[in-house]
Amino acid sequence: MRIEIEFAGDDRKEIALPIHYNYHIQSFLYRHISPELGKFLHDSGFVLEKRKFKMFTFSRIVGKYRIMGNKIVFYPPVHLTISSPLDRFISELGNAMLKENELELVGNRIHVESIRVLPEPEIKDELKIKMLSPIVTYSTLTKRDGKKKTYYYAPYEEEFADMIDKNLRKKYEALYKKKPRARKLKIQPIGRPKERVLKYRGTIIKGWTGTFVLNGNRKILKLAYYTGLGSKNSQGFGMFEVVG
Repeated sequence: MRIEIEFAGDDRKEIALPIHYNYHIQSFLYRHISPELGKFLHDSGFVLEKRKFKMFTFSRIVGKYRIMGNKIVFYPPVHLTISSPLDRFISELGNAMLKENELELVGNRIHVESIRVLPEPEIKDELKIKMLSPIVTYSTLTKRDGKKKTYYYAPYEEEFADMIDKNLRKKYEALYKKKPRARKLKIQPIGRPKERVLKYRGTIIKGWTGTFVLNGNRKILKLAYYTGLGSKNSQGFGMFEVVG
């Protein structure tokens, strides 16, 4: 399920957030689901081998804004899209936000103006997609001195598509408890994707936005639509919309 939330500051005032706001949005979402579900997703989630998947993702905040120092100030109305294959997650989130007259986000008092359930697009073997938050895929490498280094892949590198394909297969197996019977996923950029450098709790994360073509098995592509592409989905990365 996927929902789009429209919200505004108290008395429709602007909303001032840190420029790197992903962690604050993630925490905001966790606060508005049941403690039971929140503990499960935060502490373990869906496990496969050493990997833990939270099975949700969210977009960048969409709306008019202005950068002021280390803050980003949004002017209402603003929108946030949240997606998950777990209907319970979306239902609890939507119901909690509708019941509360006033919410708090990084010191801002905000009101939910509307919540819209988005219809599922037609999922075909080939999709044209637009990223709503950056795709992130990476490896942790060991340098000669023994220290660890995170290497983020770019769309023009072969490993970019390989890592996304492997990640999706692991998500599928973790969620459905069986291996997907699907051909390898292909992803090709249209035009020139843009690199985005963000911080999550002080850690630099590099991802890519733009328009891409996905080609693969429909079941895998449907899961990608709801969980996001690549890594760090629950931190606000990898969400896309289908545009063709």
